[in-house]
Amino acid sequence: MMATVTEAGRPHVVPVTFAMDGNYIYTAVDAKPKNEAAHGGLQRIRNIAAQPRVALLADHYDDDWAALWWVRADGSASIVTDPHLAARPISLLTARYPQYAGVAVPGPVIAIRVERWSGWAAAPSR
Repeated sequence: MMATVTEAGRPHVVPVTFAMDGNYIYTAVDAKPKNEAAHGGLQRIRNIAAQPRVALLADHYDDDWAALWWVRADGSASIVTDPHLAARPISLLTARYPQYAGVAVPGPVIAIRVERWSGWAAAPSR
């Protein structure tokens, strides 16, 4: 889930696919239908343009609560529209999600420069 802040200061949270490269996390606007596209562009893009601070949360649920964990990345996001600069993030996304090989990525890439990592796990890592 990626959280951004609206111009009114309200949180806006959306599920996203993502790929990492060092302290950068990338997500992209793909061709899947989006309700907000017809209303002046995606809310997350408008939010980042006005306020680049974002948070991305990944978690794991299991019926065995000893296996629960989450990690959060807080950082600054930028919108990558240059196809040459977006090529590497898109290749990272395609490597992680084979579905991207058959889905167009007509929208921009969101690049998050992680400034802080936090997390929790019910059990210590092995």
